[in-house]
This record gives sequence, structure tokens and C-alpha cells, in this order.
Amino acid sequence: MSQPMSLRARAWEQTHTHHHRAFPADRLAAERSESVSVCLPARNEAATIGPIIAALVPLLDAGVIDQLVVVDDSEDGTGAIAAAAGAEVYDQAALVPELGPVLGKGDAMWRALTVLDGEVICFLDADSEDFGDHFARGLLGPLLVDGTGSSGARTEFVKGFYRRPFKVGSLTLPDGGGRVTELTARPLLELFYPELAGIRQPLAGEIAARRSLLESLPFATGYGVDIALLIDAYAEIGLESLAQVDLDVRQNAHQALRDLRPMASAVLAAVHTRLQRDGRYAGTSSEATVERPPLLSHRRAAA
Repeated sequence: MSQPMSLRARAWEQTHTHHHRAFPADRLAAERSESVSVCLPARNEAATIGPIIAALVPLLDAGVIDQLVVVDDSEDGTGAIAAAAGAEVYDQAALVPELGPVLGKGDAMWRALTVLDGEVICFLDADSEDFGDHFARGLLGPLLVDGTGSSGARTEFVKGFYRRPFKVGSLTLPDGGGRVTELTARPLLELFYPELAGIRQPLAGEIAARRSLLESLPFATGYGVDIALLIDAYAEIGLESLAQVDLDVRQNAHQALRDLRPMASAVLAAVHTRLQRDGRYAGTSSEATVERPPLLSHRRAAA
């Protein structure tokens, strides 16, 4: 049985949950006052990257975003496809090369900050099927339009959520995806961070945030990055500066259950690291967790 949602978490969910339809392109273009970068970390996503970039390029033309970037670590031509479709493409390994090989998605996101120009940054996954520009518009909306929640606090960090159809071969069930989310991530938040229990997709790779916040946070290097950023953003700016947006449906390929263990382990390790850091758990873990420091502190150390 899941933990009952706290009154504060329930109130936040009611006042800080949006739908992408509230943020059409013309509204964002007319009302935004900050520069915007959209970034997709990609690894062997040749099957999906072309349609995704094609859907996002019109947002450049419409004045909704200023920069569209793919940071690539592929052997299947993903980068070439993205460049031909209209994206800036950077080799992940060429970003902050003095740190050695890129250690997964979170590391790619952290390194990408060095080539993203926007005051507001949106990260999207590169493996989404049936993708639409509402993924970017919805995430950017709470940051660019008004930018404050019902409490008057400025929105700093936005998570996407969606229904996850479960696709097995030629069969697609209407729901059932997001197994690590429901079996690992959400129970962990309910237990250790109950104020975040209203976050419907804590592992969603679709986020948008102000650059100033992202540069002040550490990045877990692997699959744990999404829940780690959520917890750290909450600790840095508080619940009232978080928001979430309904993006309707996200379809992607699904892994066999046994192959989800590394992702679940990374999520557990990321939460464990934060509990240890905050003095809430003294136990040890066999799971090695590598994290990049806040980019601001890395720059100061390198200067």
C-alpha cells in the first residue's frame, strides 16, 4: 500500500500542475523575455531523432526557442540525422574532455550546459515515438509565461508527466509503462520525501529549468540523474518553485523486466546518496555513485 499523500503535497499538486494546451507557441513567443535552449542527449536513436528534430525546428522559426542542440554519443548516424534535420550537434566526448569518458545520461546533460546558451534550458529524451512540439512548449510554459505559481514564488524547475502505454512487439496496452517509476521511484519519494509525492513522473527525462538553478546543482552521471535533480532542486528552491505539466502520452520502446534492474539500482543509489549527505541515513551502499559537481563550482576550481 502506498503512503497517503500529505496535505501539502496534495495542495501543491492541485495548484502547480498544468496542461500543455495552456502554452501554445504564439503565446510563448509573445510573452517570453528570456532566451531558451532545448537539448536532447542521444545515444543510438537514429529511429526517432529525425522526427523529433523536425517537430522542434518550427519552434525556432516561431520565436519560441533560440537554440536546439543534440549532444550525441552514437554509432548509428544519430548525429548526422539530427544535423540534417536542423539541430546543432555536439560530440559528448568533446565536451569537458579533461574529465575522461562520458559516464551516462546525467554526465551528458551536465556537459551539455557548457554549450547551451539559454537562460532557460529544456531537456528532452531522444527516444520518444509519436513526438510533438507540445513536449517542449508544455515544459517551458510555466517558466516563460508569468513564471510564478499561485503562492507568488517564481517557477524554477518543471517536470513533465504522461500516460505510458506498454508496448510489447506488435501489442500496445493503454498503460503499464514506467515500471521503475511506480515500483521504485515513487515509493522512495513517498517514504523519504513525502512533500514530493505529488510528482507523477519523478524519472521523466523531460524537464525545464532556469540555467542559474541547473548550474548550482550536482548531476548524478547515470540513470539516477532525473530523481537526483528533482530532490536537489526541491532542497535548493523549495516546493513552491516546482511545477509539473501534463504532456498526455509518451511512447517509447520497453525493456525486459530483468533489464530494468540497473536503472532501479541507479535510482536507489541516487536517493541513498542524498539521504547520507543530509545525515538521514548512515548505512553503506555497494552501488558506486559518480556525480559531477555543480558547474559553477567546477568552473571556479578550473579557473
